[in-house]
Amino acid sequence: MAVAPRRHATALETVAVTVPEPAVEAYENAIGSVCTTVGIFEANPEGTLWRVEGVKDAGHREDELTVALMLAQLTSGVDAPLERDATEAEGWLARTYESFPEQDVGQRFVIRGTHLPDVKHPTRIALTLDAGVAFGSGEHGSTRGCLRALERIAYRKPRKILDLGCGSGILAMAAAALLHKKVLAVDIEPWSVRVAAQNAERNGLGRALTCRLGNGWKTPEIRHNAPYDLVFANILARPLCLMAKDLAHNLAPGGTVILAGLLRTQIRMVLAAHRRLGLVLEHTFTEGDWATLVLRRPYGPKA
Repeated sequence: MAVAPRRHATALETVAVTVPEPAVEAYENAIGSVCTTVGIFEANPEGTLWRVEGVKDAGHREDELTVALMLAQLTSGVDAPLERDATEAEGWLARTYESFPEQDVGQRFVIRGTHLPDVKHPTRIALTLDAGVAFGSGEHGSTRGCLRALERIAYRKPRKILDLGCGSGILAMAAAALLHKKVLAVDIEPWSVRVAAQNAERNGLGRALTCRLGNGWKTPEIRHNAPYDLVFANILARPLCLMAKDLAHNLAPGGTVILAGLLRTQIRMVLAAHRRLGLVLEHTFTEGDWATLVLRRPYGPKA
């Protein structure tokens, strides 16, 4: 997601759509074809709907926008009404920047946007993300819980690490920077894979992260590199339950999994799906309504 500041002599407008996650890439491309700045933001607490918005000169390139939106509808199968709002010059950028201040997470990490000065932190690992990226920006309770969980289990020094559903790549980058290990980062959405790779390069971790497009545990590269000593799965509660068997099969003896994307009310459901496969709960982190679970596979026969 590009956020390129410039001053305008003409009036600006914000154009936006709210779509389910599978349609984000199509509409991002459509709006990005006519807008200088594009951002993607969570539209609901569950992370199932996303607001894709861009800023353009009011009244300009209307025919191109119409065609691009029609193509997005055809390719995604989602008909999303276009919203328009007058925008003061620099107003959209200011709102975006204000919503993404520098933030300390846990004891070891600090997350900052690209719009902030690069200040060295003697005791924290700084991870820099584009301010227009809302998914995996460190603000969400699930992301923060995963980073706190990573700090807790870092002493185990896991060697083979997988970030399943990597989004912005923030968890994969955090693991690579803290543990000095290579990480396989996989997502089902092409735009997430692209952004994760860009963020890795931005943070000097391009060689540490392997970013791949894939469909969960069906991804050939994931299966080829198994078993894993550490797995991040920051997804949603029901998909976590459905993938529990594959997770247990591909986790090394003594391996750790950090599960997130679930509400506190869903802890029992997710735990039950993993406990029946022999995984043991070690710790629960909560951030607001969200929960992060740290489970471990005991040494011994496969679950």
